Amino acid sequence: MEFLKLQGLDKPVSRLMKGTDYFYHDSYEKAAANMDAYFAIGGNCFDSAHIYCGGQSEEVIGRYLKERGNRDQWVILTKGAHHDHNGPRVSREAIRSDLMTSLERLQVDTIDMYGLHRDDPNVPAGEVIEILNEHIKSGAVQTIGVSNWTWQRIQEANDYAAEKGLVGFSFSSPNLSLAKANEPFWAGCVSVDDETLAWHEANQLPLFSWSSQARGFFTGRFTPEDRSNADLVRVFYSDDNWERYERAKQLAEQKNVTQIQIALAYVLNQAFPTCALIGAQSLEELRSCDEGSRIKLTREEMAWLDLSSDKK
Repeated sequence: MEFLKLQGLDKPVSRLMKGTDYFYHDSYEKAAANMDAYFAIGGNCFDSAHIYCGGQSEEVIGRYLKERGNRDQWVILTKGAHHDHNGPRVSREAIRSDLMTSLERLQVDTIDMYGLHRDDPNVPAGEVIEILNEHIKSGAVQTIGVSNWTWQRIQEANDYAAEKGLVGFSFSSPNLSLAKANEPFWAGCVSVDDETLAWHEANQLPLFSWSSQARGFFTGRFTPEDRSNADLVRVFYSDDNWERYERAKQLAEQKNVTQIQIALAYVLNQAFPTCALIGAQSLEELRSCDEGSRIKLTREEMAWLDLSSDKK
């Protein structure tokens, strides 16, 4: 397993991060076994959020860490300030409330990596930095980042932090996958485009990709004619993505691996630090991800896979 070093965090972070948005109390034994298996292949990072599973995801993680007694061996990434039915919640009180609740559910006194789950462009980025730095100073969080923020907003926030001598964002978590999204998964979600890739390469800000394997697009279970999965059709079905699918298939055959492992390798072979959030729920899937994370792709292979070399 490869690891990243993040600004403000003493522990290294595994480049495969364990998604936990299916962790419920009534399937605790499955979740615990899954975490044990992930840890066994070298992983050390949970990805959760205040809203996942109505709060049960964080509670399951808290129970697991207490039972195993190995909190110090794990890196916890959790997120707050997701909007609700009334709209955006990027405010001092919402951030504080979500953070305090997450600490209680996780049964910890500090969260290694804390991210804002959504943005509210009406709130000045500098104001957000000021709020989050209060929680860094209190020790409630170690380092901060964002999910589903544009690179322009991150730049604004980090410029403010640099000017004021404060801690800026040390990671961003949008969707990055070999299959490019036609439209957002959900309102307020951000998927990487060419500008975002260029900005991350220039700034070397770590990116944690959700839906890193395009929600199963590259598993071989789907075809252009199979339109049974409405969300997959809406977000990922396009002529260009089916061409990327075919190229991933060709390269997988050459390297004696699978298409979905090539898709994962695409995320992990960017020209800047990346981690992939994985939803693997079985030992077989975990091993596939582990093997896929070890595949090295050249810049020429990367450009051919995502069709960017065709544009030149």
